[in-house]
This record gives sequence, structure tokens and C-alpha cells, in this order.
Amino acid sequence: MATVYDSLKEVKAELMKCMKCGNCQEVCPIYLEVRREPTVARGKIKLVEAVLDEKLAYRIGDGFAEKLALCLTCKACNAKCPCGVKVDKIILAARSAIAREKGLHPIKRMIFSVLKRGGLFDLGLRTGALLQGLAFKKHPTLFAGSPRFPVGLDMRRVVPPLASTPLRQQFPKEIKVQNPVKRVALFTGCVMNYVYTDQGKAIIDVLKENNVEVVIPEGQLCCGAPVYIHGDVGTAREMAKANIDAFSPEKFDYLVTACGTCGGSWQHYYQELLAEDKEGYGDKAGEIGKKTLDIADFIVKMIGLDPKKLGPVERTVTYHDPCHLNRGMGVSKSPRDILKAIPGLTFKEMKNADRCCGGAGSFSLTHYDLSMDIHKHKTEAIKATGASQVVTGCGACRMQLTDGFNRGNVNLEIVHTIMLLAESYRNRK
Repeated sequence: MATVYDSLKEVKAELMKCMKCGNCQEVCPIYLEVRREPTVARGKIKLVEAVLDEKLAYRIGDGFAEKLALCLTCKACNAKCPCGVKVDKIILAARSAIAREKGLHPIKRMIFSVLKRGGLFDLGLRTGALLQGLAFKKHPTLFAGSPRFPVGLDMRRVVPPLASTPLRQQFPKEIKVQNPVKRVALFTGCVMNYVYTDQGKAIIDVLKENNVEVVIPEGQLCCGAPVYIHGDVGTAREMAKANIDAFSPEKFDYLVTACGTCGGSWQHYYQELLAEDKEGYGDKAGEIGKKTLDIADFIVKMIGLDPKKLGPVERTVTYHDPCHLNRGMGVSKSPRDILKAIPGLTFKEMKNADRCCGGAGSFSLTHYDLSMDIHKHKTEAIKATGASQVVTGCGACRMQLTDGFNRGNVNLEIVHTIMLLAESYRNRK
């Protein structure tokens, strides 16, 4: 039996669940901006049905691909749908069909080819870190830089600097503690390894503080989400297998992630991609998937917050829910539990905290103006809280929030949840 990544016909059962009520219009960030039916889940479902029924003259042509590209895979429609339609699965199946029939854009093909070659990817980003001062000028207030000349980015955009030394090169493979209560394998992901190493250090500090032994397997690659989200199923499977090979030999109680997209890949997508694999990678993916937890869930549910270890952090903060962490991994309470447990910290809930920030990986690269139109609502909601710092659980959201703040003339620091917990531990000492 083929998977949805191999045959568009495999989503027929999912399509039949849709009763065309249009409830998805209420929550789709893109539809709320552009108000066009093909941009919302119901419209896309109709398009896929028409292609399968051979009612569209162009079948899988450019127009179809353009419309299917207008999705953030934020899963808001999944959560809202009274019939339980898994719209994200339909989107990924359609994008895979488009890639099979039309082929990938040459630039995407080149980028994905580098992503699956860990050594080459590492060399490229480490070289980029050395030369970034030539291509980017430092932002006066935000932790970011803007392009001096076109480097493939919108000239209005700001991006955080690459770390001078990647996270995995800053720590040994194994970080031992006395009398360990657990042993975890840390999946660093690209953004935490090459950009936001501060959140990686905070995670390791917090794990050590709780007597948790850490192993950081060598040979781990990008989780592959950018690849399978764009329909390159073959490369995504290669990357999933490489990551499984990197982690399988290690002994650990849990695989810990600090990004909902990475965590969702391990929890769900690797198993779906490799379900029919003849070498048994589907089973291996399932075994590791059961052990995968976001760091906030791991601390709250498996370790517990010990108030005796927490010191004061006098600050007012608000929390942005990353889509793939909240709706993909079901993690929304644990980060708030952490923030509310820190003495001196005032937590202010923002309006629509679970609304997408508009980043969605490469969506903000290919649809920059629309991405920022979506993001402006997030900036307004954050400003209304009066918070002096913004907390989130995803490096990519952190990046998008920074860019949005630059456009909105907002000067607020954005940190990962675990960075505040690490700060609280430090303040107790």
C-alpha cells in the first residue's frame, strides 16, 4: 500500500470527510488576509478533488502549485474542523504529487541536496559565519543584521547572525552528571545548532541542574521538514534514515527537541514517510518517536519543577505558541507552567497567542509581504500586553518575531522558554 507521499489518491478518504462548511475560514491566517477561497483549506480540498477527478484542465500545473504553496501548515484548520480533516496531510500529499509531476525548482533541489550532506552543510554555514560581516550590517537594537546587498533575501529583512561556533562543536558528545536520574539524547536542529546556540546552552544547563545526562549524537542532520514540506519525499526519506542511524546506537530514555517542527518530524512524520520501508526504518522511527518529547514537556512531566531551585526573575513576559509545538506536538501548558513557576516573573497572556506568526520556514522567504501582513497581528498582540520580553519555544518563530519587530519598530528581546528557566536557576545560586 502506498503512502500519501507516493500517491495523491491515498488522501481520498481524508477528502471525503470535508463537508465544505467553511469553518476553516475563521482560523486560516492566509485567508484572513487575502479573503480568497483557494487560499483556505476548503478551497484547496476542492482543488485536489478536481485534480483527482480530472476536472481541471491543467491537472497538476503551475496554477495548482501556486495555490497549494499558499499554506503555512500551521494546522489551525485541523484543530477547527468539526469533521477532523487532517488538512496538513492533504497539503503535503499534493505538494509531493506536484514535485513528482513537475520536478523541483532548481534552487530548491540544490538547497535540499546540501541539507542532506551534513559535512557540506556544516562547512557552508561555518564559512558563512566567518564572512557574514561583509554581507550584513548589525541592527542598532535587535539581535539581528540586515543585508548590505541582495543575498537572496528581501532587503527589508533582518536575520540573526550565525554563531561563530556551532552548538555541537561547543560540547562533548556526552555530558555526564553525578547520579543521573535520566539520560536524554538531544536533537539540536539547524537553527539551534547554527544560530541560537544560547538556547542550546540553556537547555544543557537546565538538564545538568536536574541531574540529567545528555548525549548529543554525531552525524545528525536537519530534521528534513523543509524538504518533505516542499514535496521532496526521496530526500526527506534519506535524511530521516540518516537521523535514525545517528540516534539508534545510543542508549537514552528520551529524545529531547527544542522546536516543534523538529519534534513533530520525530514524533509523526518519520513514521509516516517510512511506513512502507522494507529495511524496517518505519519501526525504528516508531520506537524513537514514542520517546520524543519537547524540552518543556520533558522538564515539567518527567522531571518536575522544584521551587527550591528557582530564583527570582523580575520581568513581565508574554508567550507565543509555535504552531508545530502547540498543535503538532500538543505542547502549550508546560511552557506556561514553567513561566508561572518562576518567582518574580509576571506572565501576561496575549490575544490569540496560538495564531501563526507568519514565518512557516521558507514561506516568509517566498511570500515576504504576506508573511509580514500575517505577522503584524502578532506584533500588535504582543505590544498590547505591555511585556518587556517575549518567550517562545521555537527558534524559527524567534527569527520571524525579530524580523516583524524590526518592521514594527518594536525593541523587545525574544527568548526560548528554557532560557528563562536557566536564568532562574542561576539567580538562585
